[in-house]
Amino acid sequence: MNPNTPVIVGVGQIVERLNAADYEGLTAVELASRAVERALAQCGTAAASTINAMTVIRTFPDSVPKEIQPLLAPFGWPDNFAGCVADRLGFSDVSVSHSGACGYEPQKWVGIYGQQIADGTIKAAVICGAEAIATMRKAKADGLTLDWWQSSDYPVIDGGMDTDFMTESELIRHKAQVPTSVYPLLEQARRLQLDLSSEAYAREMGELFAPFSEVAAVNPYSMSPKVLTADEIATVSDRNRIVADPHPKAVVARDWVNQGAAVVLMSSGLADELGVSMRQRVYLHAHADVLEKPVLERTHLGSSDAMILAYRAALEIWGHPLSELKYWDIYSCFPIAVFNVIDHFDLPISGPIPYTVTGGLPFFGGPGNNYSLHAIASMVDKLRDDSGAYGIVGANGGFLSKHAVGIYSTAPSEWHPSHDASLQAQVNALEPVSVNTSPQGVYGLETYTIIPTGAESSMAIVVGFSEEQNARAVAISIDPEFIAWIRAAKLGAGLLYQTAQPFNTVSKA
Repeated sequence: MNPNTPVIVGVGQIVERLNAADYEGLTAVELASRAVERALAQCGTAAASTINAMTVIRTFPDSVPKEIQPLLAPFGWPDNFAGCVADRLGFSDVSVSHSGACGYEPQKWVGIYGQQIADGTIKAAVICGAEAIATMRKAKADGLTLDWWQSSDYPVIDGGMDTDFMTESELIRHKAQVPTSVYPLLEQARRLQLDLSSEAYAREMGELFAPFSEVAAVNPYSMSPKVLTADEIATVSDRNRIVADPHPKAVVARDWVNQGAAVVLMSSGLADELGVSMRQRVYLHAHADVLEKPVLERTHLGSSDAMILAYRAALEIWGHPLSELKYWDIYSCFPIAVFNVIDHFDLPISGPIPYTVTGGLPFFGGPGNNYSLHAIASMVDKLRDDSGAYGIVGANGGFLSKHAVGIYSTAPSEWHPSHDASLQAQVNALEPVSVNTSPQGVYGLETYTIIPTGAESSMAIVVGFSEEQNARAVAISIDPEFIAWIRAAKLGAGLLYQTAQPFNTVSKA
């Protein structure tokens, strides 16, 4: 084997549950650093001195404009989070990067560092990240005062949040600007395409995610080790309120977490020098990374062409049939992200293979942009215990926007470069759907969501398509009669659009 073949040799995870006997109230810097220390400990005492590069996954407080940061970090925040992690680890000459935002970053960086190791540019690298959101929120609720401000002069390569692909002015203008308002539009589009009732679709989401909760219940690093039945997930209650139709709280990523994870990659030659056991080595057999078109320009709102291209490209590079994948972790911030994959590959909603090795974002926890690093670390643990088996990790960022996929195994494999440029060219070549910002006339219903705005008030965000104008448009309604009507409307139902300020408005045609 080529001595520059990259291999994962160390993984580390940490969790702090608020009610645990050993709870310390660690900061995100401390959680990330401890995860790295655990990962390095698997590689021998000399491993830390061999690290050439480290990427720290961007935290939630670093993923918003500075003027908004105090809302997410009420007790202050490091002025150089990645640098603070490097300082705590005692690094001095390691090239440190601060990743972009969104959940595909961990898998993307495994591919980046894998290629750099294969090219001989570096010998060893660390990817790490953490969130301590639960501790912050609990302290604030209890009226406590913490001091989480830190400073570091460590030089860090920081390309910014890299989230321009999430900025769609027409969605933002109509209050669909965060995951909990955009993903329901995508989910509802799938429901309407399948012509399922709201009750039937709720049951389908429950059946999909019940096995996830079972995995989380036995995962020592999960935030919510509790089994939920399909009915409990699907049934709306005081504890399982509707966040935005069709999503009850139980199917939405859980951000009330204190979690950290780290992965160590190095060349096979260096692993040999350090005496890393062959049983401990996990190889990246294939990977893919691609960006989807903006939401409103996509051919179908209920699915992502780019996501499927990424999975298919990784499978093609791997060169084995889908049936040989024993373990899966499909990014599960909302059900639609999982449905998109299982629909395409005609997989059962629930079966002998759960589509997660962690328990998924609603149950294991959604530690900001770092969830997929936990998925990779958990996959490594699974594969070490099942030599020769294969597992796939699918990471997602934005609104089914950015996709990174990796296939892993302890079975040795030479390095295979990705086909990302070709994939991106295929997505870019797709004809975008036109968006009408000043719609007038009749449009056919494509999707909608209804968001509670008060004890007895709601707002509907609606997307329709006009065959006559060959264009899509967004609108808002707060009319109770219209909202009651649209709850029972079918795909293509007639909508009457009117241009108004600041929103387009809509009524029954």
